[in-house]
Amino acid sequence: MKPQNASDKPKLLVLGMVMGLVAGGLLTWNSQTKENVVLPIKAKKESTKLENHGVVRDDPYFWMNQRDTKPVLDFLKSENEYTNSILKPTEKLQEDLFEEMKSRIVEDESTVPVPVDDYFYYRRYEPGKEYPISARKKGSLQAQEEVLVDGNEWAKGFNYFQMTGVQITGDHKRIAVGADTVGRRFYDIRFKDAGAKDFLPLTIKSTTGNFVWANDNETLFFSRQDPETLRSNQIFRINVLKEKEPTLVFEEKDTTYGVSVWSSKNKAKIFIGSNKRDSAEIRWVAGDQPTGEFKVFLPRQDWEYELFDGGDRFYILTNYKAENFRLMEAPFDSKGVSDWKEVLPKSKDILREGLELYEKFFVVEERQNGLTQIRVVQRDNLASKVLTFEDPTYVVSVLGLPEYKSEVFRFMYESLNRPEITYDEHYISGSREVKKVKEVPGFDASKYESRRLWATARDGRKVPISVLMKKGVELNRENPMLLYAYGSYGYSMEPYFRTSIFSLVDRGFIYAIAHIRGGSEMGRYWYEEGRLGHKMNTFNDFIDCGEHLIEEGYTSKDHLHIMGGSAGGLLMGAVINLRPDLFKSAVAAVPFVDVVTTMLDDSIPLTTFEYNEWGDPRVKKDFEYMLTYSPYDNVQPKNYPNLFVTTGYHDSQVQYWEPAKWVAKLRDLKTDNNTLVFFTEMDAGHSGASGRYESLKMVAKEYAFFLLMEGRVH
Repeated sequence: MKPQNASDKPKLLVLGMVMGLVAGGLLTWNSQTKENVVLPIKAKKESTKLENHGVVRDDPYFWMNQRDTKPVLDFLKSENEYTNSILKPTEKLQEDLFEEMKSRIVEDESTVPVPVDDYFYYRRYEPGKEYPISARKKGSLQAQEEVLVDGNEWAKGFNYFQMTGVQITGDHKRIAVGADTVGRRFYDIRFKDAGAKDFLPLTIKSTTGNFVWANDNETLFFSRQDPETLRSNQIFRINVLKEKEPTLVFEEKDTTYGVSVWSSKNKAKIFIGSNKRDSAEIRWVAGDQPTGEFKVFLPRQDWEYELFDGGDRFYILTNYKAENFRLMEAPFDSKGVSDWKEVLPKSKDILREGLELYEKFFVVEERQNGLTQIRVVQRDNLASKVLTFEDPTYVVSVLGLPEYKSEVFRFMYESLNRPEITYDEHYISGSREVKKVKEVPGFDASKYESRRLWATARDGRKVPISVLMKKGVELNRENPMLLYAYGSYGYSMEPYFRTSIFSLVDRGFIYAIAHIRGGSEMGRYWYEEGRLGHKMNTFNDFIDCGEHLIEEGYTSKDHLHIMGGSAGGLLMGAVINLRPDLFKSAVAAVPFVDVVTTMLDDSIPLTTFEYNEWGDPRVKKDFEYMLTYSPYDNVQPKNYPNLFVTTGYHDSQVQYWEPAKWVAKLRDLKTDNNTLVFFTEMDAGHSGASGRYESLKMVAKEYAFFLLMEGRVH
């Protein structure tokens, strides 16, 4: 900073020195803050020739995959320092945003107790603490609390901590619980006698966090992943009282499949599922015969199925000859699809997504016209009803209850401007009880409204958009807008209530979710038209939604901000390559941006499991198509929007070097002076920092970036 009484001549000399340093690449001029900031290290280039199908790609930043080496750590540290310097003027704003978001959280919040036999199980938080406490009460909710696991005590000494749910034995005497203390989703399973303070000596290291008890209350089944590829590929069994080492029960050899284990609601069966995105194979054994041999229900086909134990028969949710899935039933000794019978038929307009099975009824999670719905069906006569709701855009989801003989089911309802409401409903009478309305301190729902819009994609498809805004906001081209989307794996981006987003909405932003192809919002075809050789539809839909919002007067190119994470980060990278002029800024969180190189390396975690989503680049046609949209491969010398990129150093889903390489290439080629910042959480994985409060700090940083780009830092 220059002295207040400096003469004009020294001012000119200082300015000349600064501009010289800018030209020399040592300093940059931050147009938002008018401050000088030190540039990050310029990433070195080392030519690496990658040849496939006659195409040679030169990757100058391939070296960044050398984890824990000094050049990599220096680069990441430098980028973090640069990001902090660029965002330094927002430090007070970040604190305000963090405190706002934190203030909307009830510090001593508790889940709705779940009845199991004579117990009520729940999780609760204590004021100021990051992690949940799992507990129960016996007999009634007025009984004395019994703490099962205190995550805050377990987390002491770890920079990162993520705990699984507690699994209780059928006799309620013993628990199993897992924790990831690095961020790469390797969970160590530990055991306790219910009511005891300390864990038992046995610890099962490096599992996926997927495990289930057998009916003998001693045997645990669990899954493990390959330590290099991270594909869940093995199921083990161990008697925790009698054995020191587990026994391998099943190993999935096909590298395109992953495995998991679970038990039926009535505890009569234990299932092992081998799955990929368009195929399944399920094995089962009696829950009270854990050392028995697993039987294959139906060998893997080129279609999917899920299996449920109905006490006297199996129920099967499948897309066999039914794109949107249908419900079938079969005897326990079924020999194949020839002895299956249809229970709920296929539908062109209704996607059947899930099933919650009870002794006298079942609940089907469905999706119609882009919205979720719940169908309740009586098992004896198949009489059914669909629950209805009033909001224009919302999400309803079955929470289920573990008691197979229950005559009520539990579900949650929420919308963009309505906090979650948990209900219990009787399956026949329809009598409904509110079990909990999520308390959000300081929130007044009457101040906000939600809307549902439809954009016409370039090929004629109608794409739904969910919108949240303050009531009374006039539509004009000066409104800042945040447009969010995902669009992959058939995962639908629901219009959930998000307490954090109101910190932007209260500052004038309109928030929108584009329900683009690649998800399943409009049915299974919505997913099929957004994957493999149709992936470009995902990116075009998002661009067309942005254009529609501008045409409808919600915002303009100068105020349209976008955000996506993981595969949604791929979306961000693709659309700013395709239409960089359309967006003011973008946040790409843990972005999957080096698609071709990653998918060619089957030693990288989860690669082979992804072939059915993106394609197999070892096949020339797939390679050529993926190369048309892979963000890293399509960076060009041109102007790009302002960009904030984040990653986790221990990310097991998208390795840190993908966004690192992308940022380095953008810095080298982009021709604009717009802001580009990159931040690595060195103690985190794919989901960011752990803890209910600590994770909000990154959200505050991202929101501060958007507000900085809008010039609204005050």
